[in-house]
Order: sequence, then structure tokens, then C-alpha cells
Amino acid sequence: MIPLVKPYIAPTEEMMPRVEKILYSGYIAEGQAVYDFEREFGEYIGNPLVLALNSGTAALHIALTVLNVGAGDEVISTPMTAEPTNTTIALTGASIVWGDVDARTGLLNPVDVRRKVTARTKAIMLVHYAGMVCDMDAFNAISEETGIPIIEDSAHCLGGKYNGKMIGSNSRVTCFSFQAIKQMTTVDGGAISFTSEEDMDKARKLRWFGLDKKVSRLENDIKRAGFKYGMNNVNATIGSVQLAHIPEVIGTYISNGKYYDEALRNVDGVTLVPYYLHTEPSYWLYTMKVERRDDFIRMMEGQGIMAAPLHHRSDTHSVFAASRCELPQMEEWYRHFVHIPCGWWVGKEDRERIVEVIKRGW
Repeated sequence: MIPLVKPYIAPTEEMMPRVEKILYSGYIAEGQAVYDFEREFGEYIGNPLVLALNSGTAALHIALTVLNVGAGDEVISTPMTAEPTNTTIALTGASIVWGDVDARTGLLNPVDVRRKVTARTKAIMLVHYAGMVCDMDAFNAISEETGIPIIEDSAHCLGGKYNGKMIGSNSRVTCFSFQAIKQMTTVDGGAISFTSEEDMDKARKLRWFGLDKKVSRLENDIKRAGFKYGMNNVNATIGSVQLAHIPEVIGTYISNGKYYDEALRNVDGVTLVPYYLHTEPSYWLYTMKVERRDDFIRMMEGQGIMAAPLHHRSDTHSVFAASRCELPQMEEWYRHFVHIPCGWWVGKEDRERIVEVIKRGW
């Protein structure tokens, strides 16, 4: 079976000596290895204001906390995402306001979001779902008009671009995930990037109980309670080794994705997803719409190819019952979208066979 997701791990001869060295170094908590990884990751995305964390969920929680989101506030978000995007909002005590999606792409619809902005709106949570980049021209305009900050959840979109630049330096806050199956894994981990030194300083304290690591513990005075969200040196070392391979690894996702964009054009029963102006996807999951999705999935699996929608729409969970509303574009999207294998493990012969299987019909 050609899998839908598969973690890339750098070669043993590169990874294991580095991991062994840090494990027996006498210092495995947050230290220089973490700070080196932050610098390297910042160089990759083109933004030095980066903090490494123990998960993408921690990045989301810190982002919301830095923006002072809490009880009585509203955050406009998307139901088309993995659960942590929205369970993290719930943890703050804020209310989620569901924005409808664009039925062509499954991404948050800026027209619907603008209609739902109120005096209580504290943030807009975007998700670059499956490696596709949201309509940032439109969302930047909304943020500039209203003064409402944008959080970009880029857990799926490492290597995606807007205006020719890597995702990670456009909005006030951007969150990344290095969880097991993402384009780059540190086994587990995450990062958060900022466009403001002030936000960065707040977040740095929040990731470690509220303590300022720039001064000794005995001299610290916690002014705002924080969390235990720091990355450790072991995960950071894994990240540094992985990062050296990421341009090539993500390049394979993109090459396969662009191949599908051309090879599946005008195939009966398949509707391709358009990409917004000034955006470049990173194709973590190749996403399209198909007729009779269940039949399509069964046919693909019968041919040894995994296909699935993968994510359950967030707004149907009981924990979000109070926020439910009509989302007609989401209904249309959710009936038809599906993912097919696109990652580094999909060779040229594999992708050609996948296309031929789809062209034969279901």
C-alpha cells in the first residue's frame, strides 16, 4: 500500500552520532542545541524571530496568549483543520466563530470572515490546510482594515510561499508543527514565529513558566504565569539534522504535486483545487475533489494506494456545540475532498501509476 503520510528521517550515519552526542552530553533540556535549531529554522523561513516548542499545539496556545485572547472574546476560525487549532482556542475561554470555507479550496473564505467580524473579535485563525496557502491578499486587507491580528496555522504548510517568501514572516504570528507525520519531524515539536520583538519576548517567557532565562532563576520575578512548552536539546538536535534535508524533501512533495496538477487536469470525476494569487503550495497532502468519494477511496485501496479525507470537520465536535452555524460552502467541500499520496516516498513510477489508476475511473 502506498501510504498517505510517512515520516522522513535523515540517514542513520548522520542522525545517530548527533543524537548520541547530545544524549550523553550532560545537558538534554532546553539549551544551545535548541537555540541553534531556532537560528537554522529562522534562516530557512527567512525570519529570525523564532521560538522552538514541544508541539504545534503549544505554538497555537502561546500565540493566543500573547494576543491576550480570553473569556468574552471571539476568534474567527475554520472547521477544516486538525482538532488542536480549535481545541486550543477553547482552552482560552474565548468563543469560536466559524468562518465558512471556499468550496473550491477548503480554505477559510475571507468574504465570510469579514461578515463575521464584531467588536469582540480578538483574532483570525487561518489554516494553510494540506499545504495550500490561504488568500493572504484578502486576509491582509481585512487585518489592515480592522486591526485584528492574524494567526497563521502553518502546521501543514512548511515550505509554502506567499509573495515569493516562505510562510512565517507575513502575519503577526505563525505556528508550525514538527509532529511525526509532518513534512519535517523532530519526533514531536513545533515552532512559532513573529514579526515583533515585543511579542517574541513575551512568548519566550510564556514557554517556560513565565521565567526569563536571560537572568538567573534566583533573580526572576514571574509577572505572568506561563507554561512548560520548551523544546529540549534532543528534539532540537534531530531537527537540525532533519533541516539539512528539508529543501530536497519538500522539493519532492512540490514536484509530485505539480505533476498531479497537470496530469489530473480534465479527468472525469476529478475537480482540481485552484491556488490563490501570489501563493505557492507545499503539497503536504495532495488535495482534490472527486465524485462518489467512497467509491473512489475503495477503488484506490483495491489498487494498493491509500486515499482518504483524513481530517474530521471541527465544528461537529460536541465541545463546540454552542458555536455551530450554517456553513453551506463547507458542506459542499466536505462531501467531495480527498487526499492522495504525494510525499517524498512517492517516486516517479508511483505517481504515474496513481494517475493511470485514477484515469481508469471508479
